[in-house]
Amino acid sequence: MPWLSFLIFFPLVAAALVAMMPRGAERSARLWATLAAAVEFAVSLPLWWRIVPGAPGFQFEEKVAWIPSIGASYHLGIDGVSGLLALLTTFMSLIAMVSAWTAVDKKPREFYAMLLALEAGMLGTFFCLDVLLFYVFWEAMLIPMYLLIGVWGGQRRIYAAVKFFLYTMAGSVLMLVAILSLWQVQKQFSGVPSFDLAAFYAMPMLPAQQFWYFVAFAFAFAIKVPMFPVHTWLPDAHVEAPTAGSVILAAVLLKMGTYGFLRFAMPLFPNALILCGPWIAWISIAGIIYGAVVAMVQPDMKKLVAYSSVSHMGFCMLGLMALNSEGF
Repeated sequence: MPWLSFLIFFPLVAAALVAMMPRGAERSARLWATLAAAVEFAVSLPLWWRIVPGAPGFQFEEKVAWIPSIGASYHLGIDGVSGLLALLTTFMSLIAMVSAWTAVDKKPREFYAMLLALEAGMLGTFFCLDVLLFYVFWEAMLIPMYLLIGVWGGQRRIYAAVKFFLYTMAGSVLMLVAILSLWQVQKQFSGVPSFDLAAFYAMPMLPAQQFWYFVAFAFAFAIKVPMFPVHTWLPDAHVEAPTAGSVILAAVLLKMGTYGFLRFAMPLFPNALILCGPWIAWISIAGIIYGAVVAMVQPDMKKLVAYSSVSHMGFCMLGLMALNSEGF
């Protein structure tokens, strides 16, 4: 199996095997799930030295026809940005596994299966070079995170899980509409239907067209960052999630918003970016100040981490909106 596909599907297969273990095998489930996460991290380590920094295009590409009638393909690839984020994902997933050994007694087999499934979804999101496939992974990773919060969370876990799901779905629906509309525009431009990211990059668009597409993508990614004022799902999710889920949420899931801006919204709609960039920068500054001030008065450690995450992700967005090498 090709390398990137192995990194995606190995934790998914391990999740299924762990979930099917018999009752009473909780210790074995913990052991095998942690071993699977360790193997996944070990296999991902060559990303550190095999990726060629600054090389044009994407590396280690894999492409297979998926739905040929509409031009959707199973297309994976990485560059320096997605490679480092993939390493972060495999490392933090292993840390989360180990941290849950003595913390989770309720349905441990299912808990570890959800962590492994979440890891697969996050890696698929970082590797996808087909926009429709990206959307599938983007949505699929919500399911295990929703269950981690809703089943293994604190007293207000159902409220936090539903709020997390509704916020992220609200942005994702707009992004899906924009993706389907872009596909139609691309089809008219090239005569060949395709969801490939390179085809979307090559498609010329009038500045007036770009604005609403950018808003749709930016709204979905801003919720995931999360940017002020669409950040209110994060403190609830952080506080109610089990500690391992909070770790993954802060370390990896929030970075997917900025990754989405960098990979999709910014290069696809440069004219709209120039127009909206200053506004996003000011919103980022508001988030930096607001998140830091609110974090200062939090007695709860998880809430402190949540609001400080709003603040530091504001710095990430401000850096992107500077549109220069220092900012990036």
